[in-house]
Amino acid sequence: MKIALMDSGIGLLAAAAAVRRLRPDADLVLSSDPGSMPWGPRTPEDVTARALDVARAAAAHRPDALIVACNTASVHALPALRAELEPALPVIGTVPAIKPSVAGGGPVAIWATPATTGSPYQRGLIREFAGSVAVTEVPCPGLADAVEHADEPAIDRAIAAAAALTPRDVRAVVLGCTHYELVAERIRAAVRQPGMSPVELHGSAGAVAAQALRRIGAEPAPSAESADGLTVLLGGRTAELPETALAYAEGQLLGAVSPAR
Repeated sequence: MKIALMDSGIGLLAAAAAVRRLRPDADLVLSSDPGSMPWGPRTPEDVTARALDVARAAAAHRPDALIVACNTASVHALPALRAELEPALPVIGTVPAIKPSVAGGGPVAIWATPATTGSPYQRGLIREFAGSVAVTEVPCPGLADAVEHADEPAIDRAIAAAAALTPRDVRAVVLGCTHYELVAERIRAAVRQPGMSPVELHGSAGAVAAQALRRIGAEPAPSAESADGLTVLLGGRTAELPETALAYAEGQLLGAVSPAR
């Protein structure tokens, strides 16, 4: 079994680690183009073109499924990716976990990039899934870039700024960018209020990993023997896992696997 994941940068680590936990025997292909980050401010046409390039590089390694581990690419490029690659290669997009986040009754905050915050796409998801639950959209300028470069002071500043915009009574936070899942516990700590239980965080990594397995008719097998296959593609070229990836637990998990040859 071989699962490919694509993103602009290391935001794909969370979903890749989720796949690794569900199926340790799966070979992984991680395809990104960090030199073109960030994708959020780019036009939809530009995002689509770049996403297609990154996806084609992954598809050349003949995976069984491709996870689009990027909210921006899923918003703008998913139809084009599916039109080109399916049905031969199942393509699984990433959608903010708004539906499960409102199950507890709210209030809910959605942390996302400035380009996604207030977008017709995100507003449509809120209308479809939130019902009467109060939802606050929180822009997080600079957070994805800070996570990408493992810039600790910048991460702290961006999280603090977003936490200041998050209502104090929020009981759940949707992580609307895959990069944010890499610093989830720091976000949880930043929004927790004294005397109240920890805020629930809702990412997409586990859901897209499980969906990828369903699309290829595979079952989770967390006790399976670990595979040796990890292929890293940066801008379409075979490379090592970026050093910044190893700053995160998800990257360390993947870094323990020998690169594929």
